[in-house]
Amino acid sequence: MNQFLAFLETGLLDFSAWQMVLYTFIVVQVTLSGVSLYLHREQTHRGIQMHPVLQHFYRFWLWFTTGMLTKEWVAIHRKHHAYCETEDDPHSPQIHGIKKVLFHGVTLYTQERKVSETMSKYGQGTPDDWIERNIYTRFHYLGIVLLAFTNIALFGVIGLLIYAIQMLWIPFFAAGVINGIGHFVGYRNYRTDDSSRNIYRFAFFIFGEELHNNHHAFPSSCKFAHKKGEHDLGWYVIKGLNKLGLCQIKKVVPDLFVDEQQKDMDGETVKAILTHKFNVLQVYIKDVIKPTLTEEYQNASKAFNKRIKKFTHSLSLDPQFLKADIKTKWSAYFEDSQSLNTLLQYKKDLQAIWDNNTKSVEEMIADFKAWCSQAEQSGNRLLQEFADTLRRYKLQTFAAR
Repeated sequence: MNQFLAFLETGLLDFSAWQMVLYTFIVVQVTLSGVSLYLHREQTHRGIQMHPVLQHFYRFWLWFTTGMLTKEWVAIHRKHHAYCETEDDPHSPQIHGIKKVLFHGVTLYTQERKVSETMSKYGQGTPDDWIERNIYTRFHYLGIVLLAFTNIALFGVIGLLIYAIQMLWIPFFAAGVINGIGHFVGYRNYRTDDSSRNIYRFAFFIFGEELHNNHHAFPSSCKFAHKKGEHDLGWYVIKGLNKLGLCQIKKVVPDLFVDEQQKDMDGETVKAILTHKFNVLQVYIKDVIKPTLTEEYQNASKAFNKRIKKFTHSLSLDPQFLKADIKTKWSAYFEDSQSLNTLLQYKKDLQAIWDNNTKSVEEMIADFKAWCSQAEQSGNRLLQEFADTLRRYKLQTFAAR
């Protein structure tokens, strides 16, 4: 009896408190790597292809530590991208409210995984072998039951505390923080047609998923860090696995560069502009609109210069995410500026070209050339320089780096 009580107190490993903290941190990070690398970047978006050994390990590990099935997670996330910020989005804080998604994200996930149409339409291409059908799916929650007993065996009764942390970590950080905070608070590199945000430049405890706006701008890319100072832990692991022959890198965002030898716009230029349309738009705002306003109001007060900064920042956001009174107030400050109104019209015309999905590449080339020609005849030096750069954009592929 005494031996049994001693076993319940220490478990097989008899770890110290710090050892148990380190163990807990490691196992939740392994689980997060499974969500980010296997479920998200490989199975959902096909940005990488893992070695079969890794694939099977993550399938087991996620079933064992979370009770999640590959098909269900993938289907729900694909539907999120298909209907982002609409009534059909499974977990948008803009629809369900931030508190609901942050603290009850797992409830929304559970509700959606029971929708057979979602599973059949968006869960295609996920594992459907014997072990998936007869073990993981048939005994959906057996894994987390086994985990509870395993923790008790390893650490004694205190293992239940570690178990509780493991059970709460993914529902809170993956289903809550990433899906909730990642669409509610943070900064935006790209003017995507949703409310996605980069939560922080580096958050080691959520494996690169904090760079959520970057991901929504380029969903298929397996690299989430795009700007200086951003660090994607998942990408570092991917590169390490790639060197070990355990992971193939399939899709990353090709770099946008200016080809000085390019004389005129062609199909490759159009492809570069369409791929990086959010970046191109920000270049236009930063290099054309903002300097024009700064020069035009060079004698303005510091307070007015702050308005210029806020106004140009708002141009990088989708209008649907700006309050009407804010848009009206900021626009009123510059309503007498003919040069700004002209540049905003050029911006609108440029966006209209790449927003038209019905045109062929040849038609888009003609439209972009016409836009550049008008810009070059505008008399605005900054607009002329931007048009010259636009003609020379090209993509630099990952293999060429």
